[in-house]
Amino acid sequence: MAVLDGIKPRVVFKYFEEICNIPHGSGNTKAISDYLVSFAKERGLKYIQDELNNVIIFKPGTEGYENSQPIILQGHIDMVCEKDSDSNFNFEKDGLKLIVKDNIITADKTTLGGDDGIAVAYTLAILSDDKGNISHPPIEAVFTVDEEIGMLGAIGLDCSPLKAKTMINIDSEDEGILLVSCAGGVTVGCHLPFELEGAAEKTFYEIKVNNATGGHSGIEIIKESANATKVLARVLYAISEKVDYRLVGINGGLKDNAIPREACAIIAVAADAKREISSVVVELDKIIKAEYHGTDKDIFLTVHEADAMDSAMTEKSTRKIVNTIYNMPNGIMKMSQDIDNLVQTSLNIGITKTLGNEVVCSFSVRSSVESEKKELVSRLNSIMTLCGGTVEIQGDYPGWEYKQDSRLRELMVKAYKRQYGSSPKIEAVHAGLECGIFAGKIPGLDCVSFGPQMDDIHTPSETLYIDSVERSWEYLLKVLEMLK
Repeated sequence: MAVLDGIKPRVVFKYFEEICNIPHGSGNTKAISDYLVSFAKERGLKYIQDELNNVIIFKPGTEGYENSQPIILQGHIDMVCEKDSDSNFNFEKDGLKLIVKDNIITADKTTLGGDDGIAVAYTLAILSDDKGNISHPPIEAVFTVDEEIGMLGAIGLDCSPLKAKTMINIDSEDEGILLVSCAGGVTVGCHLPFELEGAAEKTFYEIKVNNATGGHSGIEIIKESANATKVLARVLYAISEKVDYRLVGINGGLKDNAIPREACAIIAVAADAKREISSVVVELDKIIKAEYHGTDKDIFLTVHEADAMDSAMTEKSTRKIVNTIYNMPNGIMKMSQDIDNLVQTSLNIGITKTLGNEVVCSFSVRSSVESEKKELVSRLNSIMTLCGGTVEIQGDYPGWEYKQDSRLRELMVKAYKRQYGSSPKIEAVHAGLECGIFAGKIPGLDCVSFGPQMDDIHTPSETLYIDSVERSWEYLLKVLEMLK
């Protein structure tokens, strides 16, 4: 029996559970893309599947809507794959293990993929209606891939088959908020080369930052919670002031656009340095807990003896890597002067890996001001130039500018008032949305983003609220009905 069987709206949760049973992390989207193609074929719907695994499915308007202007329903089919440290879940092969408790749906020690599986489920539920129970104009359903790693699917999508000039993006996580503008962004990989030397007669220790809160680096960056990698660099620098050590490697984070929850480093030291290292870690553990008591109540530091290694970085390379990561900019750079409580410019060191003879730090840079986004990229490039490193730019995407005259926004506000009896909030968001890319490709595109309530996306605590899914479903149907 399906875990979500019997939960309303049944057709939506039927498709949501089917999606959850298919591995669909970013970069692993072939299976779910083929699932969408099979869905279209079974219903005789015209479809396009491109080489990136993007899928477009077309459905004619229902009776009385045949000649209405078409509408794009859009969401992405990839999810962020994060799990608890004690989980052996395999995102490449396993279907998610869903848990229902009272009014919420979560997954067992992993992300849920409500971002953006619920958009796919909503859209498939509408496309599957073959009895005309759902009134709607002609639909161009656009399912993109790899949104979570730079919106690569939307960037590579050929939009020429699309005729619609109106789009509903279902990739928001706050019920009652209509998003009408978003930041642009880019992923910057900073490559720091290092040199090695022998590590005979050394003792090795693992320094680790555990259980930071993490979260989406656009949505959650305003909370100014701990970035585990930056905390680790702080610890390593503090140890360097007390102990002469050599860095073996440093690793932290799993996704560019997720604030790292854990990070660890291996160091090589003289055998008699354990007391000094432990003393620094214990002291900083207290300091970090105090500084982040409001955002990261469960964060803690550990130090353990590690297995011996054949080599470690030289003294010069150790100082370069530790000092560079410690001093790299991270977090909020500037708040908006026009919109209250809106982050204007930020960056997040999402993934740090020791690979071969280099440490690679991958940053998600965001800004609603293009010049400030470019300035941050230049600053990272400048830092790399100073320390003999290089930068790699990927997934540069534009922001989505506010449209003064929006028929869709006005209609969605009207539909919201009819259903909820109050007005929705009209907001901009610091996170990146694919709306900006589509707006750049489709001249004059009128677009709004919305979605049901979700909490803690991009973390194993991700939560989807059942009653919000139902209300947002009814709202979407009302909007489609009004688009005659």
